[in-house]
Amino acid sequence: MTIFFFREMSFHLGTTIVLTLSVSFFVLLLGLFINYQFRKIVIYEDFYLPHQSPIYNLSISTHLVCNSSSSHSSSNRTMEELNDVWHSMNDEELMWRASMVPQIEKYPFNRIPRVAFLFLTRGRLPLAPLWEMFFKGHEGLFSIYIHTSPDFNYEPPPSSVFYKRRIPSQAVQWGRSTMIDAERRLLANALLDISNERFILLSESCIPFFNFTTIYTYLINSDQSFLGSFDDPRKIGRGRYNKRMYPNITLYDWRKGSQWFEVHRELAVKIVSDVMYYPVFKNYCVPPCYMDEHYLPTLVNKVCPRLTSNRSITWADWSAGGSHPMTFLKKDVTEEFLKSVGSELNCSYNGKMSSICFLFGRKFHPSTLQPLLRIAPKLLGFG
Repeated sequence: MTIFFFREMSFHLGTTIVLTLSVSFFVLLLGLFINYQFRKIVIYEDFYLPHQSPIYNLSISTHLVCNSSSSHSSSNRTMEELNDVWHSMNDEELMWRASMVPQIEKYPFNRIPRVAFLFLTRGRLPLAPLWEMFFKGHEGLFSIYIHTSPDFNYEPPPSSVFYKRRIPSQAVQWGRSTMIDAERRLLANALLDISNERFILLSESCIPFFNFTTIYTYLINSDQSFLGSFDDPRKIGRGRYNKRMYPNITLYDWRKGSQWFEVHRELAVKIVSDVMYYPVFKNYCVPPCYMDEHYLPTLVNKVCPRLTSNRSITWADWSAGGSHPMTFLKKDVTEEFLKSVGSELNCSYNGKMSSICFLFGRKFHPSTLQPLLRIAPKLLGFG
């Protein structure tokens, strides 16, 4: 009886051990399988859809790689996700991602083209209240990107259109290649949002000369970009050409133009995709050669001269001479002054003569904010 009892106990114990081991082995296999599937999904999303990265905004993007509100499936994203432009990509990764172009022309969703406003600043935007008035009521038709000094950490309130619009930035020196790096960085970040169609570079001293509807219509309907590119035979033009740029860039290719450009998507992609001419400029265009005056004008002349109207839409007063245009102060800003600045009746728009040639102006001192806020609602038609 005792032997039988021990045999039965041994049998139950062995069965229990086998069953426990079997269940443990099954749980282990299940855990490994779940872990594998999870890692595969996370790795896929981290590589193609990184969190806090513009490409994650697929509510409006299908192939390219963030931005403000959109009319397409925006309910699937929180406002924080739609507004977040911060990411961990370095410049090389950013340019590569931004250079991607859809091969199917027809969008599989209702795409509303937007104008991307690219602010290249050192810190705060002293004229921000004027721009707030300008943008008010036109959500979904514009995007904002701000490149500042990397140590600048001021954040406007959540109610501002400039809230969380700073991109990952690096230090910039006037006249150096870092200035072009910043411009390309702004373009690349804006290109990540497939809804952005036009891209305008602005500074903290720029103001709009018209209301949002006029400027949006003018840019979206334009056949070409607005980037000056001309042959300047003077010392400050051809005289800055470095023979060591040959054969990639010849004196025949060399062009000059304004730093403050406006480009459409096709040209923007070509700018961030350039790996042939940019290194040449970075190595050989150093003061007294200034990349911001020659790189883009020469690049456009080399690869796609047909894409630009060869003029700027940002006005400045250079009548005083020197390396910088005139700065306007509070005493200068009157209704008569704003009616007269930038007036020109001899420019082409879509093959026809136009009375609207400049859409923006610079350089306006912070002290001009109050008179501008007083005059803008009546004269510029916004606010």
